[in-house]
Order: sequence, then structure tokens, then C-alpha cells
Amino acid sequence: MNQQALFRFHDSLKDFLPASRKDGWVSYGFKGQPAVKDAIEAMGVPHPEVDVVLVNDVPASFFYLLLERDRVEVYPARSHVSWPESYSFGVLDPAPDKFILDVHLGKLAKALRMLGFDTLYRNDYTDRAIAQVAAEEERVVLTRDVGLLKQKVIRWGYWLRSQHLAEQLTEVIRHFQLKPGMKPFERCLACNGKVVPVSKESVVDALPPKTKRYFNEFFQCPSCQRVYWKGSHYDRMQAFVKMARES
Repeated sequence: MNQQALFRFHDSLKDFLPASRKDGWVSYGFKGQPAVKDAIEAMGVPHPEVDVVLVNDVPASFFYLLLERDRVEVYPARSHVSWPESYSFGVLDPAPDKFILDVHLGKLAKALRMLGFDTLYRNDYTDRAIAQVAAEEERVVLTRDVGLLKQKVIRWGYWLRSQHLAEQLTEVIRHFQLKPGMKPFERCLACNGKVVPVSKESVVDALPPKTKRYFNEFFQCPSCQRVYWKGSHYDRMQAFVKMARES
């Protein structure tokens, strides 16, 4: 026999819903006793974006078993409502500042690395591989694929609303409150390794002629051997970092 519960989604969680479900209470039909997490995802909202669940005005976990006529309210992080810390999944299990990105987000991966964040990216990652690495290494998944975020093993994740780099970076910085952890130019843009200062003599054979002539300060990634110096591109990179800090 079908049973009914009522759900209401708030703030940014409405982004996942069709227009007919964005406002007010929505009826959800079910059989048996599904976990509230499964019901939330069946309605289109991936669990990593949820921060607070209230069932009949009482905080509940994702494992709460849904009952006939339950009234469920679902809130994202940074909601318009201020909650006691004990209500928040994010407070109880805070997201790390390590990331893994899907295959469509190569530019964002480089931007996060430029700001100093441990960011994994490969253009041949499968969704299964992303979920597995995220679980094993305790990383946040960033993606444009809502379905990826619904995989059970993913604890933290965020669906990027924008398709434009600057807006995506602003979304991530604000959502995960990353400004205090920025350490620009510490990571290799190519492979994510940490760069270290090196002598000019140790990398001179890898330098273009004009670079050999005009620059004396160098950094290198021990992982992929890429060499960095503060050429004309450095001013553009500093401007990008300034924009990120002010976002």
C-alpha cells in the first residue's frame, strides 16, 4: 500500500527541483520504510548538498526511516536559518579542503591548485574512479553531474551551478569557506605536487634562452619536474589570486 509524506526543500536545494516543486510542500509516495536520504535523492537532491533534515520539526539523520504523514524539511549549508550546531551534518562531519574534480572541470582544477588547494584531476576519470578516490582519500567531489553526487560512498560534494570558471571558483570558495586556507603558488598547476625553490644551475638546461638571461629565482615540482619562475604571466596570476580573495 502506498504511503505519503510531505517534503519541503529550502534555499539552494531548490536548484535541483522542477519549477512545480520549488515552493511549498510536495507529496512523496512510498512503500515500506525507506531511509529519508533515499527519498531526498529520489526527488532529485544529492545527499552531499544537504546539511540539515527536520522530520516533524525534529532534527533527523539520513538513516531515519520514513513514516506515513511525516513532514520533512531539508536545508543546505549556509541556509537562511541559523541552527544549533548539533543539527548540522557539516559541523558533525566537516568537509576537508582536498578536492577531486570530474573530467569537465580542468580549468577549475588549475585554479584551485593555484590557490594552494590539494586538487586531483584527470581527463579520463570515470565516475566510479572519482567516487572511489574521494572515499579512500577523504576528498570533496566537485562536479557538474548531479548523478555522480548521489553515489553512496561520497560523503562531501558540490554541484557547480555555473559553467564559467570565475563564477565556479567563487561558488567553491564561498560554499567551503576557503579564503583562510589559501596558499597561492604552492602547488604545481600540472600535477598537484608541491613546488619547492631550486637553484638556477639545477634547472638551467630546461629554461628558454630569454628566461636564462633575465631571471634568477626558480621553483620546481619534484613530482613532474615542471619549472616555474616569475615571468610576465606572474602578474596575471597575482591578479587572479586577488580576484579570488575578494570573491
